[in-house]
Amino acid sequence: MRRLLSSLFLTALVLAAAPLKAEQFEEGKHYKLITPAVPTANPDKIEVVEMFWFGCGHCFHFEPMIAAWLKKKPDDVEFRRIPAVFAQNWVPHARAFYAATALGQEEKLHRPLFDAIHVDERKLFSEDALIKFAAEVGLPEKDFRAAYDSFAVDGKVKQAMLATRDYGIDGVPSLIVNGKYRVTASLAGGQDRMLKVVDFLVDKERAR
Repeated sequence: MRRLLSSLFLTALVLAAAPLKAEQFEEGKHYKLITPAVPTANPDKIEVVEMFWFGCGHCFHFEPMIAAWLKKKPDDVEFRRIPAVFAQNWVPHARAFYAATALGQEEKLHRPLFDAIHVDERKLFSEDALIKFAAEVGLPEKDFRAAYDSFAVDGKVKQAMLATRDYGIDGVPSLIVNGKYRVTASLAGGQDRMLKVVDFLVDKERAR
């Protein structure tokens, strides 16, 4: 009996020490292939893009998951946010995002705007409302308005419209890996699994 218990104990130790097999995900089931692939901003990095909208409650709830993932993001992965533009009323938020980015203050606006809309239930959907809010979080109104109305931001918004089309997304949040793969909550099986699929695809690209 002692020999049997000892054998079982040793077996348990071996199993506990063995590395866990990485979860496998399937194309068409957990993620979709983007055809044709969209060129990435930096070919020397594995790119992960988040497509989002400030007015989206699902995107708001996804933000803490993205923030946690970014803290452990590998050095060979480059993360970018692109505001999705499905309709004209999504344009003001895209312009606000790129105005803050142009001023080097993306993070100063990003989470506070989500919180203001979804926690404080503020109606921040127009140009004037967004410019006033930017001033509240420390972005000078004159500078922010100039950036908001600039030719450069206009170009960025047009690129975001093209990205919304070229990535083939039909909702947000959506994650794009290296311009080749599209990951959504419905495909992955929930928001909590989206980044697991992304990590799987990053490994897939790294092994190429």
